[in-house]
Amino acid sequence: MIARLNGTLIEKNPPQIVIDCNGVGYEVEVPMSTFYNLPEIGHKVSLLTYFVVREDAQLLYGFGTAQEKTTFKQLLKVNGIGAKSALSILSGVSIDELVQAVGLQEVAMLTRIPGIGKKTAERLLLELKDKLGAGDLSPAANQAKSATYDILNALVALGYNEREAQAAVKVLDKEISVSDGIKQALKSLSK
Repeated sequence: MIARLNGTLIEKNPPQIVIDCNGVGYEVEVPMSTFYNLPEIGHKVSLLTYFVVREDAQLLYGFGTAQEKTTFKQLLKVNGIGAKSALSILSGVSIDELVQAVGLQEVAMLTRIPGIGKKTAERLLLELKDKLGAGDLSPAANQAKSATYDILNALVALGYNEREAQAAVKVLDKEISVSDGIKQALKSLSK
């Protein structure tokens, strides 16, 4: 099993990268969250890896954090989710957003990820419910997360892209009401 790679980044073609480790180039597929945090080509890089051996291929997946790798492994345990789908999920939403979606049983958040339909999203929510720590959320935390999610959805519905909306929501007070949160987020986005 290959658990970690330390070497020089020599190629970046999303979602694949190549890491040179003492003259051996390892082709590694990474989620976009890891890809965006990679150094420039020619610099040293260290990734946690997960090695998949199939009948027709041997594939290596890389992660910038232990939390990403653990979540990837949890996703693989869900019936019908393979490595490509798990990588797509980690590229489509942050781990915090995934935990929030599972905790609030939000099918809509998961169906926005390419390749994830309604039935797959429902299966994910059901099978991950007790595995991602979402069951530990208190009712107050669930309400705050729900308000944040509602504010985010409102901003996207108003035409802002998801990245802009998330940046605006991050600076809001965690216990803000939905209407006040939307007003404050719109003010910060209009600057």
